[in-house]
Amino acid sequence: MSLVLDSSATLAWVYSAEVTEPIRRVFDLVNDTGAWVPGLWKLEVANILEMGVRRSRHSAAFRNSTLADLALLPIRVDAETDRQAWGATARLSEQHRLTIYDAAYLELALRLGLPLASLDSELRVAAQTEGLALLGR
Repeated sequence: MSLVLDSSATLAWVYSAEVTEPIRRVFDLVNDTGAWVPGLWKLEVANILEMGVRRSRHSAAFRNSTLADLALLPIRVDAETDRQAWGATARLSEQHRLTIYDAAYLELALRLGLPLASLDSELRVAAQTEGLALLGR
């Protein structure tokens, strides 16, 4: 079973102090069956890691090695994210009062019929409302 992976679940795996057993299981699944992400995932993850460097949470070397490690995972970037932005994603954002960014993960999971791995509470509520399976908690 593949899944849609959001940045909150990704970063919980990246920072060892935040790793939980459900997050370990998510990344075992990612390693075994791969994951899908919307086009903005790489930007979100890289931005959060860069902000961590600027705020002295970790070093630039940690950021660089983390991005290199993530690049090795079988994660596929969805080519349709941009095409959905002003249609289905915008409607989901409005309907569930999500940011467009979070709605992009929801739209992708719905379109592909895959479970969503997220720790974001508002996104999880929206996914449950839409009948999606959830991973990560």
